[in-house]
Amino acid sequence: MSSISRRSLIGYSGTAAAGAVIAGTASASPAQAAQPAQAVQAQSASTAATFPEGTLFGGRSQRNIGPDTPSELEIKFSIANAETPAAYSVTPQEIADAINKFLASRGWPAVTFYGTPAPAPLN
Repeated sequence: MSSISRRSLIGYSGTAAAGAVIAGTASASPAQAAQPAQAVQAQSASTAATFPEGTLFGGRSQRNIGPDTPSELEIKFSIANAETPAAYSVTPQEIADAINKFLASRGWPAVTFYGTPAPAPLN
């Protein structure tokens, strides 16, 4: 078993990448294992996925509304700009930001939206 934590693997886009990191860092020290994980997180943050027109995005937000009362909110959206000039087009990132701003005003945590069919994060 590797000394890399599950939390440090959050930046990876899939279980295959996480498995490769665990396999590659099984003999590394914790400090050595953390360095590649941080490098991949920084790289994945700088390279955003490109989604085709009409991609369905979805995400969830969870919070506790009482001591033993969890609640969950699921949001899905899709954007299709048909023959729209660039000045009038709306991007999925703009919609995700607007939704998260609205959710924050209602006390919900931000949602990370994922595009389907390829499970890549939008924001």
